[in-house]
Amino acid sequence: MVYYINPEERLTLDQVQRIIDQHMTLALSDEAKRRIEKCRNYLNHKMETQKEPIYGVTTGFGSLCNISISKEQLSQLQKNLVMSHACGVGDEVPAEVVRLMLLLKVQNFCFGYSGAQLQTVQRLVDCFNDDILPIVYQQGSLGASGDLCPLANLMLPSILGIGEVNYKGRRCNVSEVYAKKGWQPIELQSKEGLALLNGTQFMSSYAVWSLLKARRLSRQADMILSLSLDAFDGRIEPFYEALHMVRPHKGQLETAAAVRRYTEGSQLISRHKEHVQDPYSFRCAPQVHGAAKDTINYVTSVVETEINSTTDNPIVLPDEDMVISGGHFHGEPLAMVLDFLAIAVAELGAISERRTYQLIDAKRGLPSFLVAKPGLNSGFMIPQYTAAAIVSQTKQLCTPCSVDSIPSSQNQEDLVSMGGNAATKCYRVCENTERVLAIELFNAAQALDFRHQEGVKSSPFIENMVADYRKCVNFVDIDQVMYRHIHASVDFLQHMTVE
Repeated sequence: MVYYINPEERLTLDQVQRIIDQHMTLALSDEAKRRIEKCRNYLNHKMETQKEPIYGVTTGFGSLCNISISKEQLSQLQKNLVMSHACGVGDEVPAEVVRLMLLLKVQNFCFGYSGAQLQTVQRLVDCFNDDILPIVYQQGSLGASGDLCPLANLMLPSILGIGEVNYKGRRCNVSEVYAKKGWQPIELQSKEGLALLNGTQFMSSYAVWSLLKARRLSRQADMILSLSLDAFDGRIEPFYEALHMVRPHKGQLETAAAVRRYTEGSQLISRHKEHVQDPYSFRCAPQVHGAAKDTINYVTSVVETEINSTTDNPIVLPDEDMVISGGHFHGEPLAMVLDFLAIAVAELGAISERRTYQLIDAKRGLPSFLVAKPGLNSGFMIPQYTAAAIVSQTKQLCTPCSVDSIPSSQNQEDLVSMGGNAATKCYRVCENTERVLAIELFNAAQALDFRHQEGVKSSPFIENMVADYRKCVNFVDIDQVMYRHIHASVDFLQHMTVE
């Protein structure tokens, strides 16, 4: 299947998910090609007719903006920019995020405000379609003059034919790929180096990945909460719709409705309870899960605006006969919401770990540490330790990045967003929370099996979910090597069908 990049059609997270899930290839629509070529032709004409310097087109960059560059040196200027800015260090950016960077950079160019050549944009499309993924590193972006450093590492192999890529399951020098494809390095024209590097596609790609993960984790958290609630012999009243209508936050209503749906038909949830109240991790789950949902929805609105925008600099406006140097590359809109998203996802993990603890605490007829003969067997004692350690790390990661700034470029770039750090941090928080939820699922399924020994069952939905889970993770009767079960639990979450 082919997805046509079209400036007249809004790219949504749902569409990105379909592109990923259906392994779609990309193609430029006729309108995208028309706009790209119109902008490039206008810029060429502008350079011939305008005597005043144009930032980044006939001048140097950053604090070197007052140095004019001769016409003969413009192509070398752009190539130098890409090479000198490729300073990434640290861990490699995951392949799925690199793929998103290519997609979103093409999306940025399709609006026709960047001045890129059509062949340059097409090369990025070809790299996406052929799964030629440049080696990009996580550290180096200040998230202010765009994601200069990681985008330079993205463009170095794909456009200039320098460096390394992941191709067909192995890491190799990009020259091998160029030889197989019959490609030549693209000779960059004026402004193109800036167009390639000025932009927020590193931050926004991580934001898209994290949002897609967060939306899935939010639904899984409700499913696992419902299982834990039933296994803990919890009360359903805190999830009644009438209760939430007097404080009708959208996410809160959705969470309560999901739990009612998942527990419908449960013998456990409907039986008489001796206890009057449940701990907050159960009773207040609609409020906590719901606040996370509302945050995810807000962040989605910001990120979808960002990926349907032009974020490089300067902006070329052919219809207005203007080339304007501004600040659309500044990552503050993303940095703030990535910090916010990390906090929301972290809370899903924090409340999950608390439910895990309640399940192992020898309450309501459940055995200590969810195992027969506790003492001889440690049972589920240490999975909770692991969850607690992860949650603690996540709390440390949630210190906001967007409130920090270190000036750069001889103080020309005197307030930066640190959105690149917010982006990679949010990715780690999402992965951490997935692991914590997997540990809660591990514990809750174990607890439910003890309820089965009492002769009662949960709802058809929960019983079916646990039956599928038991194909991957067995009931633990005596002490076993537990990390394998936890890893299998994570894998189950990553591949399960989410309703």
